[in-house]
Amino acid sequence: MGTRRTSLPGVGTQYDFTTEEGRHISVVVHHDGRRFLGFYASDDPDACQLAVPLSSDEATALAHLIDPAPIDAVRTDGIDLVTEHIPVGSRSPYAGRLLADTRARSRTGASVVAVLRRTSAHPSPGPEFRFAIGDTLVAVGTREGVDALAEIIAGG
Repeated sequence: MGTRRTSLPGVGTQYDFTTEEGRHISVVVHHDGRRFLGFYASDDPDACQLAVPLSSDEATALAHLIDPAPIDAVRTDGIDLVTEHIPVGSRSPYAGRLLADTRARSRTGASVVAVLRRTSAHPSPGPEFRFAIGDTLVAVGTREGVDALAEIIAGG
């Protein structure tokens, strides 16, 4: 099961996956924090059978029911920050390149606070850290900044 991320300009980001039973489930995260959980027909991935709107608090509560230790949004003084895992895939233009090459913070405002590898974790990687295919970046920033960083890492 893989998750596909699709940028929805002016709206937010859509995350799609298909269960082992062939059910298509989608989560749309709007720029303003609203979320919609959608269920689709297995024979027509464009036919939404049910959409459930979730507030940020409801989405967090649902995530805690599914996984008792999800990565949550952090709210500080009215500024919404998110933490997200971003994979470095084989098509990423940054596979084999340095963190400094991304110019992540200056381009997006998001920060890479750790890089996870299959056998190790690298907290607070410096600009000289070299990415490898299969790495997972742990990024922190605004929803827009983290989404922009994910697009840069993916090569979008």
